[in-house]
Amino acid sequence: MNRTTLSLAAAVTALAAVTGFAALSAPEGDTGTVTNAVLPARLPVERSTLLCPAPSNSEVAETVYTSFTPVGEGEGAGQAELKPSAATADETTADPRKASTAKKAPAADKPVVALTQPGKPVSAEADGGDAPALVGSASGRLAPGWTAQQTTKVPAGGGRGMLGVSCTAPDTDFWFPGASTAAQRADYVHLTNPDDTATVVDIELYGPNGALKTQLTEGITVPARSSVPVLLSTLTTDPAAEDVTVHVATRSGRVGAVVRSADEKLGSDWLPASADPAGTLVLPGIPADATSVRLVAYAPGEDDAQLKVQLASPTGTIVPAEARELHVKSGMTAAVDLKDVTRGEAGSLLLSPAQKGRATPVVAALRVVRGKGGDQEVAFIPATGPVGERATAADNRAEGTTLSLTAPGETAEVKVTASAGTGGGTPATKTYTVKGGTTLAVAPPVPAGLKGSYALTVETVSGGPVHAARTLAEPDDGIPMFTVQTLADDRGTVEVPTARQDLSVLGD
Repeated sequence: MNRTTLSLAAAVTALAAVTGFAALSAPEGDTGTVTNAVLPARLPVERSTLLCPAPSNSEVAETVYTSFTPVGEGEGAGQAELKPSAATADETTADPRKASTAKKAPAADKPVVALTQPGKPVSAEADGGDAPALVGSASGRLAPGWTAQQTTKVPAGGGRGMLGVSCTAPDTDFWFPGASTAAQRADYVHLTNPDDTATVVDIELYGPNGALKTQLTEGITVPARSSVPVLLSTLTTDPAAEDVTVHVATRSGRVGAVVRSADEKLGSDWLPASADPAGTLVLPGIPADATSVRLVAYAPGEDDAQLKVQLASPTGTIVPAEARELHVKSGMTAAVDLKDVTRGEAGSLLLSPAQKGRATPVVAALRVVRGKGGDQEVAFIPATGPVGERATAADNRAEGTTLSLTAPGETAEVKVTASAGTGGGTPATKTYTVKGGTTLAVAPPVPAGLKGSYALTVETVSGGPVHAARTLAEPDDGIPMFTVQTLADDRGTVEVPTARQDLSVLGD
């Protein structure tokens, strides 16, 4: 009888690098077929997926797509491409009851943006209101930390403003506090399906008095590799509500989801999903010159939440005079106007339980306004997780870029790397110390000889967790146009359990 000794480590490693999870254990009573457990190794992911919504329906819209992967440990040549979705419904006529009706995108198999090497961003431009949603994937050494940014400028019209969004990974569950069904708002949730089969999505709306009556009972079908925008006000017959929380959940499959908000007076921008419900949240990157800040929160569980509201300023953590605490009833959306809470100094909002030991999970977002009178512009800041090992923001400019770093707990040290530019330049690196309980807002390093735009990568060196956001400002005809993107851990690596198993006892 022949005996063969096999190692399963390679198989487990390959599986985990693709799926993000692997486990190997001995059956109960086994006395030696598995070696002693060792600490999991962290390996680069081998594939990433990103989705970008259709940027605008305005004929005067100007959109820039930027794709970037940090220099890392990925293997193989790899590729990273953003391609048009197979079909994109028109936002101006989108009706959830006719969501499957969509116009086909031209040249859906031709990349709009193709990245060929890590460390150097690439960009592409699109004009007008016909630019489709994009579906993208990255593999090999371009997959770990792959980031894409979509920045649109609309100088005039109902959707005017500077709209920025980090293209998102597909998921099955999203929360969007800060949306609205008010008459002066036109808020659309954009749903993009990256897969080859259709998926069905449920959308629930929650206002100050609880769930809003829905006109949809069978969900919204999002065709394969297609994108559907849904006007929130068409989903309910309840009276218009200024503050609404949107819950998007798939019955099957997965989607990318983000809300595009347009206000008749304040302009427009994208509202990304909040971090998962938690008892403590950080909303980083309120600009120093914000003239109005509105906090919107929602408690999805069975318990009410009593939240302590604090502002992490450049010098320490303070309690805003406008709101020391916020009570959020279960299943209801609560909001408070914090006015010009930053008082000329950049800051970040910290939410925590008002009473220790009574943490109730919530989701939250900020609506931030700059300017006054007819020259106002809006942006949104959702609660976001820490940068962790590494996080990246693409499409930074030589002027108008501000990086906000917040350490809600212990003092932390972070390394910030500016990549080469899309048209050339030499990378630059700088290290910052962020004192505990403060927000540090800086003009980040700029590549020497910069041509085009560049990417910023933030890495935690030591200390406590750090939360970050990037503000991109570009005034236009007196309007302080801007957009804010939060930076979360890029999840460029996954834990892979290491184990070896001797199969000789199984025989031949």
